Amino acid sequence: MFSDIRKIIAMAWPVLIGQLAIIAFTVIDTAMVGRFSALDLAALGLGSSIYVSVYIGLTGILTALQPITAQLYGARRYQEIGEEVRQSFWLVLGLMTLGCVILYFPGPLLDIARAPDALRERTEAYLRILSFGLPASLVFRVYSSITNAIGRPRLVMILQIAALLIKFPLNTLLIFGGLGIPALGGPGCALATIAINWVLALVGLTLLTRLTVFQPFAIFSHFCWPVWQRQAAQLKLGIPLGLSYLIEVTSYTFMALFIARFGTTTLAGHQITGNIGAVLYMTPLSIGVAVSTLVAQALGAQRYDTAHTLARHGIMLACGLASFYGVIVLVLRPWIIAAYTPNAQVVAAAMPLVALVVFYHVFDALQVSTAFVLRAYKVAVVPTVIYAVALWGVGLGGGYVLGFNLTGLTPAWLAGAPGFWVANLLSLAIAGIGLLLYWRSVSARYQQDQQSMSAPA
Repeated sequence: MFSDIRKIIAMAWPVLIGQLAIIAFTVIDTAMVGRFSALDLAALGLGSSIYVSVYIGLTGILTALQPITAQLYGARRYQEIGEEVRQSFWLVLGLMTLGCVILYFPGPLLDIARAPDALRERTEAYLRILSFGLPASLVFRVYSSITNAIGRPRLVMILQIAALLIKFPLNTLLIFGGLGIPALGGPGCALATIAINWVLALVGLTLLTRLTVFQPFAIFSHFCWPVWQRQAAQLKLGIPLGLSYLIEVTSYTFMALFIARFGTTTLAGHQITGNIGAVLYMTPLSIGVAVSTLVAQALGAQRYDTAHTLARHGIMLACGLASFYGVIVLVLRPWIIAAYTPNAQVVAAAMPLVALVVFYHVFDALQVSTAFVLRAYKVAVVPTVIYAVALWGVGLGGGYVLGFNLTGLTPAWLAGAPGFWVANLLSLAIAGIGLLLYWRSVSARYQQDQQSMSAPA
């Protein structure tokens, strides 16, 4: 067990640091924009919810490259990896067109929030700026998928840390103004983000051509047109993956859109709470990425018992750390919230929500670590159905009933934003348990196949 945990941690910690660097973008944006104005903070919360939904849905499709590459790497079929990467770049072209249109014309999504004119105008400006950085984000996702798949997450981590070091001074300049640049508020942090995303994409592409570790794959050795069989194989796995990501994120996005109806103060409190939850999420996410890589490589080498053991230990590690983190946040939540905003009303709105996040996080760790394990097995359709029923049905639907007190039976403490968070907590518990049970059945089938192959004729 401890040997497996050491392997997982060795691969997970660079992913965690890199992911924390990226989530620190949002933390920095939230803290800095919160000191610029409450209106800009609310626009940031609403706009980032929409952007993340689009970004995660599209990059989720591209993450199919990771288990595909990891299994090929475990089987030592290096030339095929290069072909899969070239096909992923063709997918980027189509996906970026779709995403840019949605972000540049966000009106239909903002209509759901019924936001005041000032908030709507600020949010539209934020999203339109981010639309120009989406292509770079998709290209970088291809780079990060292949590096994680071959067990080299530090190559991503280093770039993400460098990006974070640039983010703070660039944010300061563009949000608050200086050097002849006017104060731009929330849209200023969007400008900083897209500039950094393009730098990351260009550096990532350069490393794919120069580093020795990528040379056996011959990624850019020749030009190729789309190969529909390979495209179909990636999409067969990628579309359910992207949809499952989309379901997970939109359950949160629509929470923000509905919570916006309760006013700017409540939405700002929700934004802070969601930001804390996102920071906590990075640890089980990183463990999930590491375990997925190790399990996929073991599957590629046809070591199915090893894959099962690695998966089980990874899930246990993720849930154990989530429980530990929860205790820390519960004790320190007044100080954590105060670090985001000096506004007493926003602090009061966030306090009960952050208490709920402590329990929410444990089930979040269970579902994300198990979901990543299933992706290593190239299983995506059933998990997507589980996500849809749990997160959209129980989480979002239940949250709407509780938050808006449609039955007239909602207790006072559950009315408003807390109702949405409680329903989302229950939905994650259902999703996590469902995914865990399904993984056990999938793994059992692989182990039976291994026993059949090893049995004497």
